[in-house]
Amino acid sequence: MHDTRPLLLANSDFPSISRKPLEILQVNLGYLCNLSCVHCHVNAGPKRTEMMSLETLDQVLALAQAANIHTLDLTGGAPEMHPNFRYLVKAARDRGIKVVDRCNLTILEDEHYVGLAEFLADQQVEIIASLPCYLEENVDKQRGKGVFKVSLNALQRLNLLGYGRQDSLLQLNLVFNPQDAVLPQDQQSLEQSYKEYLQQQYGIVFNRLYALVNMPIQRFGSMLVSQGRFDAYLDLLRSNFREDNLTRLMCLNALSIDWQGYVYDCDFNQMLSMPLGATTKPRVHIGDLTLNTLNGSAIATAAHCYGCTAGQGSSCGGAL
Repeated sequence: MHDTRPLLLANSDFPSISRKPLEILQVNLGYLCNLSCVHCHVNAGPKRTEMMSLETLDQVLALAQAANIHTLDLTGGAPEMHPNFRYLVKAARDRGIKVVDRCNLTILEDEHYVGLAEFLADQQVEIIASLPCYLEENVDKQRGKGVFKVSLNALQRLNLLGYGRQDSLLQLNLVFNPQDAVLPQDQQSLEQSYKEYLQQQYGIVFNRLYALVNMPIQRFGSMLVSQGRFDAYLDLLRSNFREDNLTRLMCLNALSIDWQGYVYDCDFNQMLSMPLGATTKPRVHIGDLTLNTLNGSAIATAAHCYGCTAGQGSSCGGAL
C-alpha cells in the first residue's frame, strides 16, 4: 500500500490553527473490523490484531474525568469488537459522559454480538452509522457484497428499539461518503433524499445525515496514487477551500487517541502518524499528557486538512 504521508507533508500550505478548550475525546479502540471498506481511512479489516489494552482504557476514562469532557467518541475498526467495549461504555455513562458509537451496522447483526443493539439503547449511546448510499449496488460496491441488506436489518432493529424516532432520545445518524474522488453533495438535500427513500422503501427513519469527504490517506489515498489521481484530488480539495470552515473544525476542541494510548490532534493525523501539535515532535502518550498546556497550542496540519475545509466542509459531525 502506498504511503501518502510524504505527499501530504510536501504539498502542505494549510493555514495555522490553534486549540480551544478540550470537550471531546475520540478514541480508536483498534483496527479489527468485520468489513474491509474501499474508502476506509484506517485500513481496518478482519485480519487486524491491534487492540487497546484494559490499562489504556482506564487511562482514557481518567483523562475524560480530569478534563471534564462531555463526549467520548468511540471508533475503530469496529469499536464494538473490542472485548471491553461494554465496560468502557458503561463506565463513561456512569460518569455522566455522552458516548458516541461509530458503528458499521453489520456488527449489530453478527451472531457473536447478540444483545449489542439493546445494550446501546439501554446506555443511551448515540449511534453514527456508515451507510454510504441508499442504493444496494453502490453500498455493496464500496463495502462488500451483501452489506446493504444486513445494514437495513440493523437499522430496522434500531428503529424498533426507538432509535431515530422523533419522540425518542436515542439518536441515530447516518454517514454518507462519495463513491469516488469527488466532493460530497449538499448535505441538507442529500439528507432529505435519504430520508424519503429509506422511509418509503423500507420504513426506516433516522435523525441526521453526515456527508463526509473521503480523505486521501490509507486505503483510499493509496488507491488514488495507484490510479495516478492523487495530485488531482488534492488540487480539487485545495481549490474548494473555504476560510470560514476553519472556525468549526472538530480538531479545535477534540483529541484523538490511538489503540496504544498515543494522542493526536485528529483521527486523520493519527492515521498519518502526525504527533500532537507538530509533525516533528515526539509522540505524546495519554499517561504523559499535560492538560493545562493544550488550550491555545498549535494543531499539526498537512495537505489532507483541505478535505475538512473544502466546499461545505467535512468533520466527524458532517458538513461544517
